[in-house]
Amino acid sequence: MARPEQVLLLEPQHELKFRGPFSDVVTTNLKLSNPTDRNVCFKVKTTAPRRYCVRPNSGIIDAGTSINVSVMLQPFDYDPNEKSKHKFMVQSMLAPPDMTDMEGVWKEAKPEELMDSKLRCVFEMPVENEKSHDMESNKMMSSSLLKSESSSLSAKSLSSTLDDGEVKKIMEECKRLQMEAQRLREENKQIREDDGLRMRKSNVMSSQHASVGMKKEEGLSARTVALILLFFVVGVIVGKLVL
Repeated sequence: MARPEQVLLLEPQHELKFRGPFSDVVTTNLKLSNPTDRNVCFKVKTTAPRRYCVRPNSGIIDAGTSINVSVMLQPFDYDPNEKSKHKFMVQSMLAPPDMTDMEGVWKEAKPEELMDSKLRCVFEMPVENEKSHDMESNKMMSSSLLKSESSSLSAKSLSSTLDDGEVKKIMEECKRLQMEAQRLREENKQIREDDGLRMRKSNVMSSQHASVGMKKEEGLSARTVALILLFFVVGVIVGKLVL
């Protein structure tokens, strides 16, 4: 039995063009549009899986929407005399209304339910004065795609591993930790204030002790001088009496 005609619209339809130089990753885009009123499952396959990175390589296209697939050719030594034999195939089928497991749907799909389109790969080398510009644009495109994919995966993995109850617990724990930190800051502030008060009292007491000591020393010095004068006077009087 012949397979049904592809319902997805592909842009480009027949060729994926990769423009060199091929010393870095070269990216081209494939747009898949779903003009039907049914959701459509799709897969992107290639005859050279080690040479390409495809994002996304499978998924569901909602009715009346489209998706851009990025096809990244890995660096290699380009030989202009060698023709590319690499090919891609876009496989699709109408999504069941109650679908929950996409992998299971693909495994159970019947051959007459599958649709496919094939594209061949074409490698082109730019003229010399365009090489540097193309290299920079390819680098920027590949970098942005990898970053967006990484952030999307991180968000998805986080949302899939935490349910509402766990998120609520985490929020409550964060609130409790913030209150505990505030209480510790207040205690630390009170301790600093008490230490400052004790230091001020200690300084006052030290200054008082120093003042009393100085007064005592001054009193002792005055008494000593008075005694010396007294002895001197008595000595003078006794000396006159003796003479």
